[in-house]
Amino acid sequence: MKKLKRSNDAKIAGVCGGLAEYMNVDATVVRLGTVALAIFTAVIPVGLSYIIAMAVMPEESDV
Repeated sequence: MKKLKRSNDAKIAGVCGGLAEYMNVDATVVRLGTVALAIFTAVIPVGLSYIIAMAVMPEESDV
């Protein structure tokens, strides 16, 4: 069973990299989607979601 975890392929905290590994897609696609979603939602919902994911998701080295 796959586990969702923050990736070592990190630009900020590894959340997008971890989501990309979990969904088996390129991390750049997830990062661009996150930036586009942040622009369309005025940043705050995506920013809060990112911070919550950063706090909840374990690091790759911890799993």
